[in-house]
Amino acid sequence: MELHEYARHDAVGLRDLIAAGEVTAAEVEDAARRALSAADAELNALALPLFSPALDHAADGPLAGVPFLIKDSGPMAEGTPYSLGSRGLENAVARRDSELMTRLRAAGLVTLGLTTVPEMVVSFSTESVKHGPTRNPWDLERGVGGSSGGAAALVASGAVPLAHGTDGAGSIRVPASCCGLVGLKPSRGRVSCGPDAAEVTFGMSCDFGLTRTVRDAAHLLDAVHGPAAGDRYTAPPPAGRYAGELDADPGTLRVAVTTKAWSGVPVDPEVAAAALGASRTLEEMGHFVTDASPVVDWDLVLRGVVPVAVACVASAATSGPTPPDPDRLEAVTRHALQEVRELGALDLMAALDAQNRVSRSVGAFFTEHDLLVTPTLGRLPAPHGVLRYDDPGHTMTSWHEALFDYGPFTVVFNIAGLPAVSLPLGWSGSGLPIGVQLVAPYGREDLLLRLAARLEQAMPWRDRTPGFFVGG
Repeated sequence: MELHEYARHDAVGLRDLIAAGEVTAAEVEDAARRALSAADAELNALALPLFSPALDHAADGPLAGVPFLIKDSGPMAEGTPYSLGSRGLENAVARRDSELMTRLRAAGLVTLGLTTVPEMVVSFSTESVKHGPTRNPWDLERGVGGSSGGAAALVASGAVPLAHGTDGAGSIRVPASCCGLVGLKPSRGRVSCGPDAAEVTFGMSCDFGLTRTVRDAAHLLDAVHGPAAGDRYTAPPPAGRYAGELDADPGTLRVAVTTKAWSGVPVDPEVAAAALGASRTLEEMGHFVTDASPVVDWDLVLRGVVPVAVACVASAATSGPTPPDPDRLEAVTRHALQEVRELGALDLMAALDAQNRVSRSVGAFFTEHDLLVTPTLGRLPAPHGVLRYDDPGHTMTSWHEALFDYGPFTVVFNIAGLPAVSLPLGWSGSGLPIGVQLVAPYGREDLLLRLAARLEQAMPWRDRTPGFFVGG
């Protein structure tokens, strides 16, 4: 299989070729390995050499034979090393499969490798000291976002059709925006994070993936959603298969649009124009579009996020089999280890109270609106070195302020637990992708997929590629 033939297919397309006998799963895997090696040489997006052989998987799953990658922060695959992008996490190996990994194997996905992340997966740039910067396939001098940056780079390049990602403050949607991909963050509880955790980052984080097409996102969600035994809570079950929503009529919706960041930071005019362009397309489709926004107290957002991040970063940094050497940790991680000593139970309770107040305000907004449209990022993909996790001048508070100056639109919906998707609906004058975020009420991934599928038809992006694998 030639690389240009392989790279032009999404996951469903490759699955169908295999099922029809036009190509074998072994031929697809061989093409994926060659594509990954070539792309990684340019992009620096793999955290380890490719797995040989691939991780065990079902031969008859709904995505059987489709190449896949997991992130260097989980899902945990038994016997697989991980480092959270850190030089300080030595000899850490997953003890067992997470529930998500079990489902990915059952889906038939052929897991070939581990993708790069920023240290402790707490950044919107993927440029750890351990690995160096992961490069954007649209412009090698720019970053890929984070924390699912290696995954985004390799999917955007065409080396794999989809890859795992996590999203605790925007870590699927931000890389999707930087790299021109579909990045869906499911509702809180939609995808199980068991068995080793009841919830990740106090319920702010969730697992899913990055894809090039909306239909791949729908089929992947069908494969992995639903509760596991012992989960504390789960999102409402869907009425049917998510793939069945791609052709469903969304009806006439009340759509709100805002391009103003709740923190007050300025938004790049090209980024704002992309969101407004998407809202005009929705209006042309017959939806009722208004300029409206949830009421968000940004001070409450920071008060709800920073103490939780301190606790979670410190916990992650000490999760290895031996205590980390502070000299091998980056500066913000070291600050978290210092600040956690002064963090008490009442501080965490106050953070959870702040999160509740943000969630209630955002939830109330969606009693009067069916959809919210915003930019995904506030700026174009940043050059390398703009976000400096290893800057000793940062505190945890100043780090998050810098993070959210760059990406001010995503974290609110992690706090509220709402489903949101970034779609590549805009392009800068310099040829860089611009993501537009759609947000729906809790549990309404079906609505997001209906609208995303129609926008994909009206504002197609599939033929836009960074040109890594062309020919024929």
